[in-house]
Amino acid sequence: MKNFVAELTWRGMIHDVMPETEAHLMESMRAAYVGIDPTADSLHIGHLVGVMMLKHFQLCGHKPVALVGGATGMIGDPSGKSAERNLLDEPTLRHNQEAIKGQLARFLDFHSDQPNAAVLVNNYDWMHSFTFLDFIRDVGKHITVNYMMAKDSVKKRLSADAKEGMSFTEFTYQLVQGYDFLHLYRTHHCTLQMGGSDQWGNITTGTELIRRIGGGKGYAMTCPLITKADGTKFGKTEGGNIWLDAQRTSPYAFYQYWLNTSDEDAAKYIKIFTLLDQPTIETLIQTHSNAPHERALQTKLAQEVTILVHGQQALDRAQQASAILFGQATADMVRSLDERSLLDAFEGVPQAEVSRDALVAGLGMVDALAGQTGFLPSNGAARRELQQNAISVNKEKVAEDRLITSEDLIADRYVLLQKGKKNYYLLVVV
Repeated sequence: MKNFVAELTWRGMIHDVMPETEAHLMESMRAAYVGIDPTADSLHIGHLVGVMMLKHFQLCGHKPVALVGGATGMIGDPSGKSAERNLLDEPTLRHNQEAIKGQLARFLDFHSDQPNAAVLVNNYDWMHSFTFLDFIRDVGKHITVNYMMAKDSVKKRLSADAKEGMSFTEFTYQLVQGYDFLHLYRTHHCTLQMGGSDQWGNITTGTELIRRIGGGKGYAMTCPLITKADGTKFGKTEGGNIWLDAQRTSPYAFYQYWLNTSDEDAAKYIKIFTLLDQPTIETLIQTHSNAPHERALQTKLAQEVTILVHGQQALDRAQQASAILFGQATADMVRSLDERSLLDAFEGVPQAEVSRDALVAGLGMVDALAGQTGFLPSNGAARRELQQNAISVNKEKVAEDRLITSEDLIADRYVLLQKGKKNYYLLVVV
């Protein structure tokens, strides 16, 4: 057994932990769970802290349980929220659950024949047939309103500053989440619940139900809520969430998000979001401090997290796209780009459409730059740039007599033109 609490402590991943948790985990293999909100068919990087907690838990020899909150997703959690969530129907929740499981399988081993193989559960499976009368009789009577009102998450929503009150549905959320812990304690011998620091109140309600109804002891552990040094929200860009689904956030955009983190954030994130060991990370931090301009921390962080989420091949494509945009690249590298990486790398550059028929005989460079596209203001301007050796096609310098053909197409549809070092244009073949 590896010391799970010690591992998370040096990584800065523990905010609160119930006394005796460390000793409890060192005695034998234990089961712990993290709840995941299934309101979308993809996780985003805000979920990654909890997922990494489960990953380390399994690596330390314990059994991780990922709970998809199908029932609680129908209610809405007041923790840190100013409004109720949208309520989802069962088919949508089931679809989201399957998509989330596929993403979790990149981190957790669900198929091992070892005792600590991961398990995915959905609380809708045991809550949907629970009648209201059964719930208030078997669960509700064991927790007082005074106890529930004392939770910070409830007090914030009921404070004078809150614009809206709290519905009874939301108020009961901590009882439902608490019952989840009790149910998993009974069915999976789960003795630990983990989550974000805003979940402490809900988690401890579960430990209270285990004590009062289950006659046992449950443990609680929370991680800090991840922040950015500049005060902006972690995991958000102008385009919204950074998703783990490659269709929602491309591997290139995902890679760039981590690559663009600040020095301070990179030193924190590399401990939380990678599996690198302590000596390796300490060496990286020292290397970075000796030459911050080389951004060794950001580069390694972006590589490791992209591999974890999308795999080596996706990282290779993301790095190729970065090299094409920011550094030296060959024509072969450009032509090997997939469409999504190309469009993400060159988002916002001028585009113009040309017909596929025009490529059969070959599209002249002056037409490609001015006559048919308007990238440059006139044919004369196009000729001058060509004569000055300032024009590239797919990163290769060209002269005026060069013809663009179907052999130049990237992803069978695009041609990348460049004037000088920084001016890019994209031909779109239709």
